[in-house]
Amino acid sequence: MTDDATSQRSFRDLLHAQRVWDTDLPAFDPEAAPPAPLALFHAWFAEAVAAGQPEPHAMALATADAEGLPDVRTLLLHDADERGWHFATHATSAKGRQLAARPHAALGFYWPAQGRQVRVRGPVVRCTPAESHADLHARSTGALAAALTGAQSAVVGSVAELHRTADAAWDRAVAEPDAEAPTWTRYVVEPTEVEFFQGDARRRHIRLRYRRDVGEGNGDWTRELLWP
Repeated sequence: MTDDATSQRSFRDLLHAQRVWDTDLPAFDPEAAPPAPLALFHAWFAEAVAAGQPEPHAMALATADAEGLPDVRTLLLHDADERGWHFATHATSAKGRQLAARPHAALGFYWPAQGRQVRVRGPVVRCTPAESHADLHARSTGALAAALTGAQSAVVGSVAELHRTADAAWDRAVAEPDAEAPTWTRYVVEPTEVEFFQGDARRRHIRLRYRRDVGEGNGDWTRELLWP
């Protein structure tokens, strides 16, 4: 057996040995769910924190590129309110350019400590410059320093160049805590669909989808159970 084949076999053995939800999972009664998704998201987020879920505010953001092909990455949630689910990035980054051309996105949260997922889909709108400025300066020195490099998604020549530029940005962030990062932009996903997934060890997963027809004009949500 070749080294490549041995490595592949070892990987598959390791992969197939993994198990999910090796713990007691919470119950979820969809009949008791609130009429709109935001309150349930707030409750599940708080329960994920209480369960010790690492980085419960981390989420996958999916967009489409110029050819309509999917693109996805992980970033942090900045808020979830009546407007929608908030995040921020540079308008000049790959995802910023993609959102400018195709202003729709999907979000995915996974909280394995409780066997839960939340999926959000909808159009994306840019917040005001004032909101984007406030968002940036409510964060850490490291976050400001990263924003001040201003070249997100661009090709970098070397690790040394990355460190040199990042160190200079850090020094500036410390010296100028109110420094502007003009391309830093806060966005909101205005949800038209929100799905809550509660895993079950016997694979009797509960999937509750909230769906809103924006054409109706009243903003009411329809709740639907989905087959897992």
